[in-house]
Parts: sequence; C-alpha cells; structure tokens
Amino acid sequence: MSGVKPDLRMFRFDSARRAPQREEMPAKTRVVVVGGGAAGFFAAITCAEKLGVAGSVTLYEATAHPLAKVRVSGGGRCNVTHACFEPRELVKRYPRGGRELLGAFHRWQPRDTIEWFAGHGVETKTEADGRMFPVTDDSATIVDCLLHAAEQAGVTVVTSVGVRKVEQLGREGAAPDFWVTLTDGTTTRCERLLLATGGNKSSAGLAIAGALGHTIEPPVPSLFTFHIDDARLIGLSGVSIENVAVSVPGTKLKEGGPLLITHWGLSGPAILKLSAWGARELAARNYEFKLTVNFVPGHTVESLGREFAATRVAHAKKQLVTWNPLGLPQRFWERMLTTAGIAPATQWAGVSAAALGALAVLLTGAEFTVVGKSMNKEEFVTCGGVRLSEVEFKTMESKLCPGLHFAGEVLDIDGVTGGFNFQSAWTTGWLAGQAMGTPSP
Repeated sequence: MSGVKPDLRMFRFDSARRAPQREEMPAKTRVVVVGGGAAGFFAAITCAEKLGVAGSVTLYEATAHPLAKVRVSGGGRCNVTHACFEPRELVKRYPRGGRELLGAFHRWQPRDTIEWFAGHGVETKTEADGRMFPVTDDSATIVDCLLHAAEQAGVTVVTSVGVRKVEQLGREGAAPDFWVTLTDGTTTRCERLLLATGGNKSSAGLAIAGALGHTIEPPVPSLFTFHIDDARLIGLSGVSIENVAVSVPGTKLKEGGPLLITHWGLSGPAILKLSAWGARELAARNYEFKLTVNFVPGHTVESLGREFAATRVAHAKKQLVTWNPLGLPQRFWERMLTTAGIAPATQWAGVSAAALGALAVLLTGAEFTVVGKSMNKEEFVTCGGVRLSEVEFKTMESKLCPGLHFAGEVLDIDGVTGGFNFQSAWTTGWLAGQAMGTPSP
C-alpha cells in the first residue's frame, strides 16, 4: 500500500461553513472521532466500514498532521506490533491496563493486526527481538495505508480543527446525543462520540472526559531515559551493551535487556522498560534516585571473580586491553579497567586479586545517580488517563455516559517499548469502531 497516495485535499476544512442548527437527527448514524492518531483512525475506519451507507463518520484532528506519531515511531520505521500471539503473555507487557486488555486481546490481537494490514497491501516482518515492522522499513507505508483505508471507507477527515467542548443532550425515548463545539467556533451533533486524543496533560480528550463525569488518573511520563552525570560514562556516547540488568535500590523495580550509553546518561530497552514499570514511583521521586547496573547479568561478584582468576592462569601473558573474556564493547571495557585502577596494557598475570575484585564489583553492581529524565523521542507515552473501571472493555464505551467511547492512550493504559502501545491502540480502536458501527437497540 506504500505506493497508494491518498488525495490529501480531502482533509481541507472549510472554515467559512455555517454552524448547523439543532435539527432532529436524520436516519443516518452520525459518529464523531476526536483525535487523528493510530487509535482514532483505526476506530474511524472500522466504524465506517461497518456502518456503510447507513452512517456518517467524521474524524477531527487538532493539528495539520494526522498520524504524526505513527510517522516518527520506530525511528521512522513504525514498530506496528509485536510477535506475541498469546493474550496471557501479551498483557504482561503492560504496566497499566493488562488485566482489562486480556479479554480485548482475545477479540483483536497482533495476529489480527498483521492480517488487517496484509489485507490492505502492507506486508510485515518480524525482527529477532519480536518487534514487527513493515517490510519497507518506512512508516509512510503505514500512514499511507491508514489514510487510504479511511478514504475508501468514506471517513471525513478534518485537520487543524479540534474539539473544545462536548454537551450530552437527552432525547425522550432514545439514547442521548452529543453537541460538539469545535475549536473554530462551529458546532456539530452526533449519536456516538469517540475520544482518542492521547494521554498527555494537555489532551483535550481528558478534559472532555472529566467534564462528562469520568475520573482522570493524573498523567505522568512513561518510557523515558535517565540523566546521569558520571565520569565513567563521559566519552562513551553511542556504546551499546547487548544485555544488562538494571534495578532501583529500595524498590521492586528490576528489568533487563540492551543498554545504550548517551551523551546525557543511559537509554535503551532496559532503561525504557524500567521507566514504564516505575512511571509513578519515579515521578514521585522527582526523577532523582539511585540506579544499579549489572553489565554481566549472568554473573555475581563471586562468579565473575572466579572467571577472572581462571583467565589470569590460562592467559597470563595476554594484556587485559586485548583479551576481554566477557565480550563487552572495547571502549567500555577499557573505561572499566581504568576505573578499577588497572592499566589496560597490564598482563593478566600482573593484575592483583584486589584489582580484579574491584573490577568484578564494578561490572556486577555499578551504582549511578539519576538526576532527571528525557522523553524517548520515538515513543512518547504517558501513564495515566481515563480510569479503566469506568469503561466497558467489550465495547470501549463509557459506563457513565452512554454513547461515549474511548481508544488508545486517552485511557490509563501503557505498554513497554516494542510495539505494544500501537497494539493496544489497534485493539481498543477496533473494539470501539465495531461498537459504534452497531445500531443502537
């Protein structure tokens, strides 16, 4: 589908149009989707396809760039989903929302997502770590696919216009309607309303949900990197270590995986996963805490000490700088040697047991002081949003406000890095779209 370019003129908005009068609803079902991200588009497409000519679906995106997050995700490649096809395993990747998503994933899961995109001309591939991308390695493939699918389904997409206020209007003997005030001052009316505006503090969807009676769990960042000012890391920016174990002393927070040293501190999947699970706890500490890193998680101080002792015997005349028994990146290995007080050119036979002991301690339990955070630019995710107990997860409909639905990060749902946040967007969007496309009894 990457070769299909939708006619973006369809997104032009006529700001001179007159506001409609409060006439009686026509026979057509009117659906309004607020938010032009992954969840909003998927819900709008699903709903429009199910309603067909019996309905009218309009999507409002406050910015001029729909699907902007999809376009930049995964370094511009778009990590569409993850190759985890067992719902009980899949929900373990969600610090918040896993319990509620279990049933939802039995109805729409990564296998369904892959099949949907394949059916729309987009083939995907699976990488060694389970992340799934379009075979083109280009997020524009996904963006173009969604835009084209929306156009084909008859979704009206309006950009540079958001929603300012929503009122629920009662109708005698029927489900209530919504009177929607847009940011350009015009108004519209609908029977079904979907909020898919994301979960950051400035999200219009959270303000609207709150005004309609929902409880909002305070949004805080998730998936962020750590600011660390430490001489041991200076000059090592760009060095990646394949597998480490990270933890926060005094808490239950522990994670593992690849680590990336940056010019501001530490990043990579191990850090991002730790930040996701610890989003609220680390925010409460104002992002100032101690971090322990085991750079060789298969070892303890004692087992690494024994390996060093054996290496000293077996490779006595080799220099430490050229004989690294742990397979660590060369620049990092040399820095750890000098930090432990060992001259890199020293032969293994000439290193004291005390120096090797210091090196073992450093590699299995280095402690760093975290002094702040940075958002991971490819995965801007928040913890917080509409309280999940107030939403029916079979339909994504509000339990408090009939006709109001939610999808994506406007809910208090977030996953770790690896395609899981997109999968929850596809799943909740599809469920909401199906429900909104079903005529009310």
